[in-house]
Amino acid sequence: MPLDVRNDIRSMDADGVPRAEIAKRLRVSRNTVAKYADMEDMSPEPPLPERRRRPALEGHETWVESVLEADLGAPRKQRHTAKRVFDRLVDERGYEGSYSTVRRFVLDWRQARSAGGGEGYLELEWPAGTCQADYGNFRAVIAGEELDLKLLTATLPRSNDRQCVAARSQASECMCAGLAEIFGRWGRAPRVMVLDNATEAGRMVRGEVTESRLFSQFRAHYRFEARYCNPYSGNEKGSVENAVGFLRRNLLAPVPSFGSMEELNRHLAAGCAGLNAASRARDGRPTPEAPADDLAEMRALPGVPFDAVRWVPAKADKRGYVTAAGREYVAGPAWHDRRLLVGLRAGTVEILADRGRRVAVLPRAFGEGPAVRNPASLVPALVARPRAFGESTIRRDMPAGLVDGIDRMDAAGRRRALRAIGRASGASGFAAACEAALRVVEGGRVPDDATVDVLAGRIAAGGAAAAGGADLAVYDGFLKGAVADGR
Repeated sequence: MPLDVRNDIRSMDADGVPRAEIAKRLRVSRNTVAKYADMEDMSPEPPLPERRRRPALEGHETWVESVLEADLGAPRKQRHTAKRVFDRLVDERGYEGSYSTVRRFVLDWRQARSAGGGEGYLELEWPAGTCQADYGNFRAVIAGEELDLKLLTATLPRSNDRQCVAARSQASECMCAGLAEIFGRWGRAPRVMVLDNATEAGRMVRGEVTESRLFSQFRAHYRFEARYCNPYSGNEKGSVENAVGFLRRNLLAPVPSFGSMEELNRHLAAGCAGLNAASRARDGRPTPEAPADDLAEMRALPGVPFDAVRWVPAKADKRGYVTAAGREYVAGPAWHDRRLLVGLRAGTVEILADRGRRVAVLPRAFGEGPAVRNPASLVPALVARPRAFGESTIRRDMPAGLVDGIDRMDAAGRRRALRAIGRASGASGFAAACEAALRVVEGGRVPDDATVDVLAGRIAAGGAAAAGGADLAVYDGFLKGAVADGR
């Protein structure tokens, strides 16, 4: 009924016009006149749609509601979808209706429930000095290899400062190393850090928190408090949840390519600085101005950096291989059947023997792959058994000319050359030691400790140019002169 007609009915009725006359003038029925003339409340009503009947679901509504109610105690990602409810109705209850009917029923049930106080997100106020941390996944090309990496993200919710670090793994040593780098960017450590059970820091079960040993030591080093929240309740650390997606979209799309992890992390640090400079805190201030409140409540960094290393015992096999974190590392044949300590860091693996004697430092490897080795670790065993050089895997790591030269030597010459390479490797690196030994062999001599030491140091200091331009005769003359003078 048009609003002006209703107004005319009520006005004419108030003026005492007979209702039959009103109906005749306005060309409406007498019942319509009576309805609007007698209506006490003309306040607007919400234009609600009429509830649709669902005859196909009759008899099944209670069952569907019980399934949806039971879902409330399950993890969010393991709850029934409308499609799953439909499939169970068909399989378990012989439902013959359409999927759209079930979908609308489930949607209505969830919308009706969301108006209550059960779920939803409360806006939280974060005190100054509080940090949130979480992980995200992303893909990048590193040194030509496409890798699935982890994005460790930390935020200061009060000032909206966002930082991230790329890592190969979420292992506790990688997490602690990444957080230490972020603390270094801030120049302070947080007073409180909020994490969830999905991290390698620790987890809370029935109110009891169990932390990893390394993270507990890391937390004591920087003197901050840790709080663990429900990983299925994103609003409990909504600042970092949003930051993970924001930084990934703005800094890592399209899939980036870098020569090394260090180069990638320099890119992320610069990108975070740029994004923070253009952002604003929740109170409207520019983010670069807001951190002063956070920093004033944060902890001063310790004078000694934290060494994020996880030590695990291991026994070398008969080849001198040890296994740690699912990968094999070569300590060297000289350490066969020995009990060793393996220190796992984010980028390196350190192997120790006896009372801390360093056996090897190797690059950290993740996932499946061949044993990780440093060719220099094989040298001591070859010095003891020089005839084994002919079949040793070390040959693939040496220049072809050096291999040919050592093959032509007798056992004593091989032992002398390998001992010189091993000695120089400790100070100058295996590649420089081999290059120095090759220069000596090309000069028609058997490499010795003194010559290889001096030349390898020069090569390591000057790079490839020094190696290519070194005049071996100068070193020979110098060394012969030193011997003649008794120096």
